[in-house]
Parts: sequence; structure tokens; C-alpha cells
Amino acid sequence: MRKTFAALAIAGTFATTPAFAQEMVFTSWGGTTQDAQAAHWAAPFTEKGGPAVTQDGPTDYGKIKAMVEAGAVTWDVVDVEYDWALQAGAQGLLEPLDFAVIDKTKLDPRFVSDYAVGSFYYSFVLGWNPANFPDAKPATLADLFDTAKFPGKRTFYKWSAPGVIEAALLADGVKPEELYPLDLDRAFKKLDTIKGDIIWWEGGAQSQQLLASGEAPIGFFWNGRLAALQADGQDVGISWDQNITAADALVVPKGTKNKDAAMKFIAEATSAEGQAAFAAASGYAPINLGSAELMDPAVRATLPDAQTAVQVNADMAYWAEHRDEIGTRWYAWQAE
Repeated sequence: MRKTFAALAIAGTFATTPAFAQEMVFTSWGGTTQDAQAAHWAAPFTEKGGPAVTQDGPTDYGKIKAMVEAGAVTWDVVDVEYDWALQAGAQGLLEPLDFAVIDKTKLDPRFVSDYAVGSFYYSFVLGWNPANFPDAKPATLADLFDTAKFPGKRTFYKWSAPGVIEAALLADGVKPEELYPLDLDRAFKKLDTIKGDIIWWEGGAQSQQLLASGEAPIGFFWNGRLAALQADGQDVGISWDQNITAADALVVPKGTKNKDAAMKFIAEATSAEGQAAFAAASGYAPINLGSAELMDPAVRATLPDAQTAVQVNADMAYWAEHRDEIGTRWYAWQAE
């Protein structure tokens, strides 16, 4: 269901621009993440005099491409995977960002490109249900692939994206600095060893359900989903060892009629305040370098940007270049 935040007649940058849009559309993936984006980005944006922000979703890459090619763009800002953003920018599907409006000097340079800036970054982490493992506790990615020592179903992200392939290679002994180019033969050989024990999760809520129920008592999860379970009182084991980072990004589809509003929305969403509030609500790391000092130190300690000593950064540029070929092999392997 779409949610619209009514524009407020507040004097300011937006209110003094007569031709400014009265409404714009932000599209994301839904669930608690988009709820937090709506509350901590869209609502303040409108309260400061920006246009009303209609929430839409879920993000659909085919739909973005079709809109742009038809010259009928109705989404103004979209939350996408960062590797897709890099690919789409190169393909001419996105507006170049206006860095006179968006202050990129305040943003994590890992997640800044001509056509996209990070919306947040997250880690894939090893998680488990302690009720299923009362004695030995999983601690490494190798443990995730050890069904003798840690029996039970495993759960992994179903879709082709940075994370699972890297985890398989790391579990097989590849050093983080030697991950790329990805050795797909070796990765799939490692995944073959547990293929019969894998339950795929398609979205964050499903991953939580699989873990909490014990149906899949161990797996590889978005860190924010495990943090949410813990916040709800669920006993969850988490290992940050070799947590694998990836990011979402904010992009503007080429041809939007609300480009000025879109740029100002991204400026608000990536502000220190907006990123800090979203990070506290979601469990994902801020991409604004000034956000940390605005946050409760106890909350900051639970986020991916506090785990950099044991962190492995997925290569977004590599994935952008090889996204299609990796995806083709990934889905063929799943179907075998």
C-alpha cells in the first residue's frame, strides 16, 4: 500500500521555488527498511518544505528500464542494489547526480559514483539459533559449511547478489584479498557440498522466520534482520568474522520530471541526521561520515561500520561488470 506524507507549507528552499513539484515518488523494497526510510528521510524532507513523498515499491529493475525506454518515468528516486546502479548508470538508464546539491564530500567514498550514492550499507553475517546448538557455537564461515559439526538446514539469500559466492570461497580457504576475480568453479563446488541442506530465503522477513523457528537454525543473513530479532527478544547468535559488506544505493531514473526534487530528496536522505536516524532504526550502517557522532555509542557498536577489522568488502564494480553472467550461472545451478 502506498503511503503519502502531506507537504507542509513551511518557508525554505522548497517553498520559495514556484515551479517545484507538489509530489514525488520514492520506491524501495518494502518492509521495515522502507518504513524507516519513510519515517527518517521522507517525512523530514516534506516537513522542511519539500514536496509530498509517495512511497511505492517494490523496486523492479525491469520496470525502471521499461519506464526510461518509453519516456514515461513515474519513479523519481529508487533504492537499488549498488552493483546494479553502477551497471545501469553505464547503460544510460540513470540521471547523473547533482553534487552541487548532494554533498558527496561527507559520504563514504566506497559508495559514491556519478549516478548513485549509497543509501546504507549492510553486512552478510553468520547467524544461528542457540537452541539448536547448546554446546559448540558456530564462529566462522567454514562452520556454516560443516554439516557434521553443526547439523541442520542452512539458509542463504536466493537471488544472485554479492555475498553467498564470496562466503563459499572464504569458507574454502580463499584469502579476502584474493577473492576477485571470483573463482565460480570453486565457489559452486563448495556450495555443492551443502546444496541438499539449503533453504533459500527470498526476503528479510522470511530469513527471520526460518531462523527463529529453527527450520534453518544456521545461515547467512543481512545483519539488520538479526538485530531486529534481538530487539524483539529472540536469542540469536551472530558472528561478525569475515562479515561481507554490500550496499544499497539511491538513483534517479533518466527522464524523471521531478529531477530537482529528487536531488534534494537524496541530499536529505544522505544527510548526517537522516543517515543516523535510519541506521538506529534499521541496524544498517550509515554512509554519511558524520552520522556516527550523532548516534548512541551502544547502537553504533552493533552496526557494520564498527566491524571493519574483520570485514570483507564485496567488490561492487566487479559485480556490476559481471552481474549478468554470474546471475545466469547462479540460477542454472539452483535449478539443477
